[in-house]
Amino acid sequence: MSTKKIGEVILDVQNISLGFGGVKALTDISFNVREHEVRAIIGPNGAGKSSMLNCINGVYAPQQGSITFRGQTFKHMNSRQVAEMGVARTFQNLALFKGMSVLDNIMTGRNLKMKSGLLSQAFRNPFGWGGAEKEEIAQREFVEQIIDFLEIQPHRKTPVGQLPYGLQKRVDLGRALAMEPQVLLLDEPMAGMNVEEKQDMSRFILDVNDEFGTTIVLIEHDMGVVMDISDRVVVLDYGKKIGDGTPDEVRNNEDVIRAYLGVEH
Repeated sequence: MSTKKIGEVILDVQNISLGFGGVKALTDISFNVREHEVRAIIGPNGAGKSSMLNCINGVYAPQQGSITFRGQTFKHMNSRQVAEMGVARTFQNLALFKGMSVLDNIMTGRNLKMKSGLLSQAFRNPFGWGGAEKEEIAQREFVEQIIDFLEIQPHRKTPVGQLPYGLQKRVDLGRALAMEPQVLLLDEPMAGMNVEEKQDMSRFILDVNDEFGTTIVLIEHDMGVVMDISDRVVVLDYGKKIGDGTPDEVRNNEDVIRAYLGVEH
């Protein structure tokens, strides 16, 4: 781990409860995320991890609790508000445009940054060099830097659907990075990967955190990965928080051991 400086609390989740009909997905969950840290959310299947991310990025509206981002407190935000405030998200199930190239998929992450309106983009200057053209060139240059950073240059023009799964996951990360997020929510970025692909993705996550200073909230099932790359870990089980602390503290927490291993004391 680098000797990075962890900052003040950037995201504070307080007493979040979420239910669907009679089913409680989350019960009174509180934790915070500090600037520049890698914060993991772990737990067995069905623990409520993805539901928690969905509350943070505005997909779900919790019945109770609040979320404070950079000092502003919200009961509920919509997904666009969240994105405009600097929170980006990848999803467990890839939501890429399979027929579009790697470059064009990552370009979709720049939509919020585009200042020229849809009309000026639709009716382009036939002689080039209008405002929309200049802006698109600048946006493409930014996207090319992400492609270089993620080491996917040979695949720039390849339709995403033709790429191996591990590279598709990298493109998904690139699209989120194109939004220049302050906080990046990663929902199982290594699911379905082999050991080598996991090592590559771990390296990219640490590089994003280190070089860009991006705060990362990560859901991951691979405990080895979580313990290696996280600064702090919060543990959920059946929608309740059962542990919170450094990887070592969580590793030695009896409630966590019981939830994962089924150990009875």
